[in-house]
Amino acid sequence: MAKIRLKKSKTLTLTIKPVKMKVSVVIITLNNNRTIRAVLAAIVGWADEILIVDSGSTDETINVANEFGCKTMYRKFDGFGTQKYFAVEQAKNDWIFIVDADEVVTKELKDEIDIVLQSADYQGYMIPNTLVFLGGIMRYGREYKMPHLRLFNKKFGNYNDREVHEDVVLNGKIAVLKNHVLHYSYANLAEVFQKMNNYSTRGASELYKRGKKASLLKIITKFPITFLTEYLVRLNFLNGYRGFVWAFSQAVYATMKYLKLKELNVN
Repeated sequence: MAKIRLKKSKTLTLTIKPVKMKVSVVIITLNNNRTIRAVLAAIVGWADEILIVDSGSTDETINVANEFGCKTMYRKFDGFGTQKYFAVEQAKNDWIFIVDADEVVTKELKDEIDIVLQSADYQGYMIPNTLVFLGGIMRYGREYKMPHLRLFNKKFGNYNDREVHEDVVLNGKIAVLKNHVLHYSYANLAEVFQKMNNYSTRGASELYKRGKKASLLKIITKFPITFLTEYLVRLNFLNGYRGFVWAFSQAVYATMKYLKLKELNVN
């Protein structure tokens, strides 16, 4: 707040608003026509830059991105970590907001980000992520507002090179925001298991590179332990049918990953 005196009789008060840091929204894509329009519609006009790094879409993904005025470029996909690392490096602003190509940013989250980026108290923010699964929000369990480090200043860090379950390595203070993005990850059951097959292959490769082994006992127990953990311990039974399917799919994914790891060790 600044006060300016005029002719010793009048006081003029000026209110100086804090300036929000500019944000680059970074998205990696591959054939995301189902969701990309809703994703971009939620952030266009709010983000200072929308950068899309595509790995060879053959559907309308890039056409939609161009329609929204996004900056687009191509890079061959060699893992989620390295792809996102590259994308972050291409962004013109220091503050990066990583949004997946099937995530819709809520108005409440955008408003919250506008407020927190008026100060330099933190170098990164955890963004709550809520899964929309088989037509409904997963309101119980880890899939409701699970926090991920998605908003950060790239002067202080970037992604590691893991193929799956990649993380931001950040040298700075991190806070957790309250509002969430809505994650429309799967169109139907067929896509659930298609993605589980892909992720389990990449997950097994990651474990193999780290020298991990898969014993027969681990493979046999992986399904029941994972299912009971997801369904009971993590409260997915409260999500009804969707919770059962989610717990089942996670158990299938975990088992497939270790079966594929054993195959890699044998070969």
